[in-house]
Amino acid sequence: MNLVKIDKVTLNIGVGAPGEKLENAKALLEKISGSKAVLTKAKTRNPTFKIRKGDDIGVKITLRKQTALDVLKRCLDAIDFSVSQNNFDSTGNVSFGVKEYIDVPGMRYDPKIGMSGFDVAVSLVKQGIRVQRRRIAFSRIPRYQRVSKPEAIEFMKSLGVILKEEEVSQ
Repeated sequence: MNLVKIDKVTLNIGVGAPGEKLENAKALLEKISGSKAVLTKAKTRNPTFKIRKGDDIGVKITLRKQTALDVLKRCLDAIDFSVSQNNFDSTGNVSFGVKEYIDVPGMRYDPKIGMSGFDVAVSLVKQGIRVQRRRIAFSRIPRYQRVSKPEAIEFMKSLGVILKEEEVSQ
C-alpha cells in the first residue's frame, strides 16, 4: 500500500491569446505525446492583457499509465534528468519546464511551429487513493497514505533523476 506510482502526467502550454500561436502549441503537444490536446479557457477577465472570460488561452494533455511513463522519461531526458528540490511540492507533485521542444528525443524542428517550450506536471499517488476520490462511500485517508515530498524525491531518483544543488546568491 505504500508503493508510490504515477497517477498522471500533464503537458501544458499557456499562450495567453487565441489564434495561430495557440494552434501551433496544440499541434506541438499532440506531436510530443501522440494524444489529442484540449484547449484551456480563461476563468476570469484581464483587461490589461485583453483577455475575456471564456477565451481559449492554453493547451494541455493529460497522460496516464504506460504512455505517461514513456513521455515523462523523454521529457526528463530533455532536461538531462536533473530537477531542483523546489520543483517538488508537499503533496507529492513534481513540475518542471522544457525550454525548447527540440531537446526532447525524437523531436525535430518544425518551422511552422517555431521555437516553443512547455511545462510538465507529474502527480504521484499511493494505492488506496480511490477511497478519497470515489463518489459513493468516500472517506478521508490518513496522512501516511498520502505522498510526501521525501517519498516523491525517492520515486524520482528511482527513475534516474538527479537533484540539482541550489545556488545561494550573496
